[in-house]
Amino acid sequence: MIDHCTQLHVVAEGPILLVASDFDGTLAPIVTRPADARPDPRSLEALVTLAGLPHTHAAIISGRARGELARLVGDAPGVALIGSHGVETTETGPLLSEAQAALLAAVRSALQEIVDRCPGCLIEPKPTGIAFHYRAAAPQVANHARELVFNGPATLDGVQVRGGAQVIELTVVPGDKGLALGALRYRTGASTTVFIGDDLTDEDAFRVLAPSDLGIVVGEHPTLASLRLAGPEAVAALLQELVTLRNAWLGQRVVIPIERHSILSDQRTVAVVEPGGCISWLCLPRLDATPIFAQLLGGPPAGYFSIAPASGDAVLGQDYADDSFILHTRWPGMHVTDYLDCAGGRPFQRAGRTDLIRRVEGRGRALVRFAPRLDCGRIETRLTVREQGIEIEGVADPIVLFAPGLAWRIVDEGHHKTAVAEHELADGPLVLELRYGTRNLDGGNRLEAERRRDTLRLWAGWAQGLKIPPVVPALVRRSALVLKALCYGPTGAIAAAGTTSLPEQLGGQRNWDYRLCWPRDAALAAAALVRLGNTGVAMRLCDWLLGIIDQCESPDRLRPIYTVTAGHLGSEAQINELAGYGGSRPVRVGNAAAHQVQLDVFGPVAELIALLAESGAPISPDHWRLMQAMVRAVHARWQEADHGIWETRGPRRHHLHSKVMCWYTVDRALFVQDLFLGRPNGEWEALRERIRADILENGWSPRRRAFTVAYGEDDLDATALQTGLTGLLDPGDERFLLTVQAVERHLRRGPCVYRYLYDDGLPGREGGFHLCTWWLIESYLRLGRIEDARQLFADFIELVGPTGLLSEEYDPDTALALGNFPQAYSHLALINAAVALARYGS
Repeated sequence: MIDHCTQLHVVAEGPILLVASDFDGTLAPIVTRPADARPDPRSLEALVTLAGLPHTHAAIISGRARGELARLVGDAPGVALIGSHGVETTETGPLLSEAQAALLAAVRSALQEIVDRCPGCLIEPKPTGIAFHYRAAAPQVANHARELVFNGPATLDGVQVRGGAQVIELTVVPGDKGLALGALRYRTGASTTVFIGDDLTDEDAFRVLAPSDLGIVVGEHPTLASLRLAGPEAVAALLQELVTLRNAWLGQRVVIPIERHSILSDQRTVAVVEPGGCISWLCLPRLDATPIFAQLLGGPPAGYFSIAPASGDAVLGQDYADDSFILHTRWPGMHVTDYLDCAGGRPFQRAGRTDLIRRVEGRGRALVRFAPRLDCGRIETRLTVREQGIEIEGVADPIVLFAPGLAWRIVDEGHHKTAVAEHELADGPLVLELRYGTRNLDGGNRLEAERRRDTLRLWAGWAQGLKIPPVVPALVRRSALVLKALCYGPTGAIAAAGTTSLPEQLGGQRNWDYRLCWPRDAALAAAALVRLGNTGVAMRLCDWLLGIIDQCESPDRLRPIYTVTAGHLGSEAQINELAGYGGSRPVRVGNAAAHQVQLDVFGPVAELIALLAESGAPISPDHWRLMQAMVRAVHARWQEADHGIWETRGPRRHHLHSKVMCWYTVDRALFVQDLFLGRPNGEWEALRERIRADILENGWSPRRRAFTVAYGEDDLDATALQTGLTGLLDPGDERFLLTVQAVERHLRRGPCVYRYLYDDGLPGREGGFHLCTWWLIESYLRLGRIEDARQLFADFIELVGPTGLLSEEYDPDTALALGNFPQAYSHLALINAAVALARYGS
């Protein structure tokens, strides 16, 4: 057995902790009459406290019937109750077949006969079985009763038999505490599990524990558990100690909220800047390359570039210069101006030469720490001080830090080097330039002020051409700028986000690489900009898509994801050296969803072309060719199953959203044909009607009274709102109204809307999805619920960070932003919602 103090400290620091316990013999003493058992109040209080902590879950998994367990436990908010050895997970319990119900009645009758013949024995009925207790019987009677049970009802075909502490369980539905614990661990996404048990049935739970988990047994019998306690009093003391340790660890675990970060962009890469002015993420030369600073995902050992007052003064705030990505970070008496140089047409030049410029001015002394890490710290990072700055040694592409006049001190940090310097600002502003793609440490031909001015003109000049609605205009303009920042200038592709592996569940495994281009996401982002009067981004994206289509064997083979340079993705990989944001592992690069089938992709592309045509953009025959290609793709594959928009890792299904997008593709193509050619297309019209009829016949769930995620299934999914938002259903259709009500009732939580809550084949549960919030706002508007739309939008924009940026999701339970950052989906959602509200006079 191990030292419990050491192991308890280890499990208390699990990113997502699950604490589960049996009831009898652990939380409550063993008693003669099962109905007289009562839990130790200290244990119950500890479990309730744990359940209320962030990223912590608590459960009781018992052989008792769930209803009886709930009666004995009483009020225990947040603690999951699982009865009948894992069979009963809900209040209603499992439904028995007629055969199982008949078998259970026969078992009960036979056991009752034994009880009548054996004084001191009793039975405990349960929804799926019977517990035969013989604790109060005399030894000779108990032995005789056991023999009668094992030779009688236990031999009936279909009966499952399980022994315990002076009890025999006979059930007609298989139950296993190990399976129950595994399912609970999967549902919560727990990275660390503690289980406490006392008898043979608990060994099933101990058997599924991982080496990093902790199994605790009460009693002296042989066990798979690693820690042994004497009785329920010791359990109470241990749980109280675990509460103390967990609280202490959560209190000292500091993660900077995702939405409080800011970004820099030159439309080829993205830098992430912490509120305190530290650059914690930067990939070079492209946003999908290996980071040179990765503190965002691995802490200081993964690399950073910080500038702050040597005095340690607290930061006052951050803001952008006008409509740009020139970032100001302010302290008392000092401020830093950061930007990626966009002068000289950099955004449209091939990636390979990048300048990050940091200008420091004010009074006092500035402390600079330059800690690059090659390949996420997997390669030794050596720094050499030169006359005008620092050179990073041993890299394939040259990288230098131009920093004239600084006296550097090189600090050894393992097999890496960090450069540290201080500068007296009274001597004048300090200008630092991180130069990628050159070893040149000369002063350069252009003044920093000129480069900053040209960078400002590029961003502000573009934003000036937008037609901003009167609804939260500053946030709409910033969201448009974010979408522009995610455009990859050299090709016209649009990345889904600027980062990888920021978690959809803090501490969990839902961590994905979004530094890539999804044609669907990109088309939706470009469409949002068209609604603001900008067609240039959309036209370039269409050209990028045409280049891809021309390389496809056929249009229906358009992949769901490409690199921003239009390349195919290789295998998804993990960077095990990075601990992840808030302990959220693994950190992934690449995305396995690139090899999925997603048949909804054609709809947003067709919508984009239709919007361009309607806006008066110079549509060419090539754009019409792209539209025709989308219709051909739909004609070829609309009847197939696919993986759907959410890229769940399960088998293909006939997703409702994919069918609706196929319908929408043809509908938008007919719109453009009528706009330009003025004549119908009977073949397309017939195809559109066939798809619509198929959706209405198979997509509606009479049981749910709503459209659902896939044909023949009852699970709700926010994508079902597209039945009305695309025009497939008239807003007055009762089926659309009922679907909106179902989504609102089951998927909305405060300011956010979940994509779904069904099992998607991945552990844990994510937060609300901002894109779905826009869909519900738009649905409210179409139903005439204007005030509801306004209120949801008002709640939504409260989630925007201090510099106007949004991540992908929001967890209403922990009030944390989640997912990659900044997220194109979220910002296009804000734009579209504001445009829609303005259309309705809000």
